[in-house]
Amino acid sequence: MTLEPSPALSVHRLRKAFGARVVLDDLDLEVAPGTVFALLGPNGAGKTTLVRILATLVRPDHGDVRVFGHDAVREADTVRGLIGVTGQYAAVDGVLTGAENLRLTGRLLHLGTAETRRRGADLLDRFALTDAADRPVSAYSGGMRRRLDLAMSLMGRPRLVFLDEPTTGLDPRSRRDLWAATRELAAEGTTVFLTTQYLEEADQLADRIAVLDGGHIVADGTPEELKRLVPGGHIRFRFADQRLLTAAAHAVGEHGHRDPEQLTLQVPSDGSAVEIKRLLDRFAELDIAIDQLSVHTPDLDDVFFALTGRVHRAVSAA
Repeated sequence: MTLEPSPALSVHRLRKAFGARVVLDDLDLEVAPGTVFALLGPNGAGKTTLVRILATLVRPDHGDVRVFGHDAVREADTVRGLIGVTGQYAAVDGVLTGAENLRLTGRLLHLGTAETRRRGADLLDRFALTDAADRPVSAYSGGMRRRLDLAMSLMGRPRLVFLDEPTTGLDPRSRRDLWAATRELAAEGTTVFLTTQYLEEADQLADRIAVLDGGHIVADGTPEELKRLVPGGHIRFRFADQRLLTAAAHAVGEHGHRDPEQLTLQVPSDGSAVEIKRLLDRFAELDIAIDQLSVHTPDLDDVFFALTGRVHRAVSAA
């Protein structure tokens, strides 16, 4: 009998209010170890408040929060030793050099001189900052500052890393670099909790995604599972002539939508391999040749708009 691993993060009936404004309301959440978990939500949904509670920076009004089994309120010091945090804005000292920022972090973590030097050198190399190690951080680009910020959060070798909208304002290349670093962390067994407003980012990186709105988790699942919650998926077939198009339309009956000018037939579908094979087999039985086939499924934008009920789109800095 194989036992399921304990969750890296477990939240039960979490509540937080600021005055009369309830930000998080009986929120439940669980994150598996060694995965990338993304939290989506419109501005003001409570994403940053949740991260601050999970990182022991803010106390909840009610509820249970556990990090690798440790209570985030009663065992806050233990939890802090297990996590790393990269906030919305790079927490680096612009007067110090990159190497000095890492050495300062090592001292705060009581790593010792030799270990601080070794880890600092490894992280500078990992994030392609070695050549800039002795330059003041004030001269760094936004992407370099972000990479240094992440390196500082990894000095203590955390088992769980919080990335709170880490790529906001970065250029496309810097964003891709940070994506690669996030994938490497997960591949090494580190659990990553990511909040983002870039839906493509969540789709690219996350093993699971939760959508936060109105203080509640309104959906939780893999990217593909969430996309299936929203109608609109279809398969589009293109044919060589009107005869084949007509025959195909008769084969699928009232479920198909025909476009005579484009010689296309659109059939509602979840895009699964089983559904595609069923349609292809049906056309083959009737000797209906297909010129082109394309599968269209709802994306996370569709999911986000449908679940939050708000007109909100994160625009890439590109």
